Amino acid sequence: MSDSLVVCEVDPELREKLRKFRFRKETDNAAIIMKVDKDRQMVVLEEEFQVFEIRTTDELTEAWLQEKLSFFR
Repeated sequence: MSDSLVVCEVDPELREKLRKFRFRKETDNAAIIMKVDKDRQMVVLEEEFQVFEIRTTDELTEAWLQEKLSFFR
């Protein structure tokens, strides 16, 4: 195993967004989706959601996740 480990940096703008997100006062649901930009070797913001509806686990389907959170693209 002579491969070297490459660690990604976090985009400074994303870092600030995450800090604000963590300490936000709102009590509604929110989400931040991040991705790794392989070219820049950096974690960057993919999408941000401020409010989304709460569902039971029975209602969480792949179709709902695709629609609301853009999962499984």
